[in-house]
Amino acid sequence: MTVMTKVRVKDLPLLADIGINPDEIGRRQPLVITVQLLLDGGAVDAIGETVDYRRIVRAAEAMSEVHIPLIETFAQRLGEECLSWPGVIEACVNVDKPFALTRGLAGVEVVICRTA
Repeated sequence: MTVMTKVRVKDLPLLADIGINPDEIGRRQPLVITVQLLLDGGAVDAIGETVDYRRIVRAAEAMSEVHIPLIETFAQRLGEECLSWPGVIEACVNVDKPFALTRGLAGVEVVICRTA
């Protein structure tokens, strides 16, 4: 039997300093963030063997305070941050930008894996 643990924060709404268009720069825009982390090892029996969900939220909130031009860059940087934490071997970050299009929802998914 193989046990894999994934820790997830789903549909986190943030106001972020993001965008490349002149009308976007200098104003905060809504993003919706989902982060899923794959942990190394098997079953989790204590908080020290996992990632606290609040740590993911704090990292995303901190990133939203800094101007980042593209949601692709935002997702990659957040994934890299999460991957630097002990026990995380893969980070999948989804960033949706609800008002980027008049119809539909624009978004990206970035998956970053730890290499040997």
